[in-house]
Amino acid sequence: MPPSQVLLATWATFGLAVACGAYLVAVAGPELLAVGAASILAGVLYTGGPRPYGYEGLGELFVFLFFGIVAVVGSYFVQVQELPWEAFVCALPVGLLASAILLVNNVRDLETDRRAAKRTLAVRIGRARARLLYKAMLAAAFLAAPLPWVLGSMSAWLLLSWAALPLAAGLARTLDTHTDGPALNAALARPGVLQLVFCLLLAAGILAGGGIGS
Repeated sequence: MPPSQVLLATWATFGLAVACGAYLVAVAGPELLAVGAASILAGVLYTGGPRPYGYEGLGELFVFLFFGIVAVVGSYFVQVQELPWEAFVCALPVGLLASAILLVNNVRDLETDRRAAKRTLAVRIGRARARLLYKAMLAAAFLAAPLPWVLGSMSAWLLLSWAALPLAAGLARTLDTHTDGPALNAALARPGVLQLVFCLLLAAGILAGGGIGS
């Protein structure tokens, strides 16, 4: 895809996000303006500005925060105008799996990023440690999912998300045994599938148990 089309798609997406955000601010209150502004700034500064944080090893952290905590907790808040601790805990696995997608991408691009002086997290810690971190992130996501049930606040239906474990195990094996571009390109799509399946199962478990805090 030509760079001009990528740029056009980027601005169109941001424009749509701003329009949706304006509606949510009208529904849930002006405090969402700060959240929206921070989200847009984080998106722009990932690869833009004088020191893109995506090239300083901070990409996974910001993805965890904005695609996990902010997205899940913010979505809950605009619907009920409350911020229970369970919403934050349920956001943890979502953020971890989103960060894992970026980590696989950075492992695939490790050598080219290193030559281009892009100090992504994978470049900073090396391929072997990045693989270990990836498996740790997957494990942490699955362990975090039933925490509200373990703590006595929600139902055991949260364990429904564990039905996605075979997908996670297959991804970990692929990252362990492949370093070539084509194999990792294929692997890059599968973390997205894992997150989709996991989140659908987690949402189904929350609904089956009566919702957050029940």
